[in-house]
Amino acid sequence: MLIDRFNRKITNLRISVTDACNLNCFYCHKEGYCVKGSSPDVLSVEDIAEITKAFYELGIKKVKITGGEPLLRKDILDIISVMPDFEEISMTTNGTLLDKYAYELKDAGLNRVNISLDSLNPETYKKITGGELERVLSGLESAVNAGLTPVKLNMVVMKEVNEDEIDDMLEFTSKYNEDDVRVILQIIELLKLPELEDYYMDISSIEERIAKKAINFRIRSMQKRKQYHLGSSVVEFVKPVDNTEFCYNCNRIRITKDGKIKPCLMRNDNLVDVRGLKGYALKEKIFQAVNMREPYFKKKSREAR
Repeated sequence: MLIDRFNRKITNLRISVTDACNLNCFYCHKEGYCVKGSSPDVLSVEDIAEITKAFYELGIKKVKITGGEPLLRKDILDIISVMPDFEEISMTTNGTLLDKYAYELKDAGLNRVNISLDSLNPETYKKITGGELERVLSGLESAVNAGLTPVKLNMVVMKEVNEDEIDDMLEFTSKYNEDDVRVILQIIELLKLPELEDYYMDISSIEERIAKKAINFRIRSMQKRKQYHLGSSVVEFVKPVDNTEFCYNCNRIRITKDGKIKPCLMRNDNLVDVRGLKGYALKEKIFQAVNMREPYFKKKSREAR
């Protein structure tokens, strides 16, 4: 198992397969790096097979495929099919192409999906993303029917944009959970960036309200998140990465779309290039990257002193 210098066990791998996207969400942080448009310099299926094999052999349990929008890769089914037998292979998607691919993704080995869905109002959704809500709702239906469950709906809450839709979203997700939990709502706090200041709101008050209604809750190992059960609705709250709880409990390591290990989401100055490597040489680079990991906000506070 991979364990860093701060005794954090690394169990999850996030691998970006493209920076291209067919939506234009105004708040998007693009997995920690900012790009304009798409780049052809992406990992091949063969590269991804080697990288995921090495991480699997080193004890990684779960893999999440990210982007950009992963379903824009025409070889996405091949990418999934060459991955080892992880406990879970999941994907974060905007859902616009899921209606087309859901069943094939399941057959290729994908276990479940996260779908970005910030609003159930077509006009609000278009304002946020530039896209059509109906395509995403169709994609969600296909994902559930194909068994890519539990689907997690990622809802980024924004002041005076969609903050009044929480109850509607809970009611919407509950209809999928009458017999089993097939859809989980993830309420996500917007990153507090200067350019997004007008839309930022602390989600603590929302969590307090939900907690009072909850029948029960459980604390997940990942960042000690609380997951609340309200009858047939299940909701989880995700605070921004700029908090010490996130850093101290970080169990993830990332691969950029061009084949660099990213030990920390918040940094771009310590990337480790593994593209084209195999076997022992690849694993040596993985160990090097793991040894570079440290809680980012712990580091910042120490430097401030």
